[in-house]
Amino acid sequence: MNIRQIHHIAVICSNYATSKRFYVDVLGCSVIEETFRSERNSYKLDLKVGETDVLELFSFPEPPARLSRPEACGLRHLAFAVEDLDEAIAHLHAHDIETEPVRVDELTGKRFTFFQDPDALPLELYEE
Repeated sequence: MNIRQIHHIAVICSNYATSKRFYVDVLGCSVIEETFRSERNSYKLDLKVGETDVLELFSFPEPPARLSRPEACGLRHLAFAVEDLDEAIAHLHAHDIETEPVRVDELTGKRFTFFQDPDALPLELYEE
């Protein structure tokens, strides 16, 4: 097997309109395609992140809660690369989104911080 790249990342949300607004209006993802799947009573929103990455946002009626803290087993967080961490943090704060204190990666010396999406999914901003 020869895996070439990550094809997409899928996120299930509890409130589709709120999460769509967050990922599009706040984080700046662009909409590729939005589909309502009537047989599942579910939306699927394909979002472009940067130049090539794809994030799929799903809605389902009454999805079960997923533990994310403290350090639950499974996917830990989703990280987004940014050029200017201070500018990105200011943008989030302007949208009333709290961020954790900035940390420095002990291996790379790069700065990063964490915040949450509307469903408390841990997200990271990593300065390149």
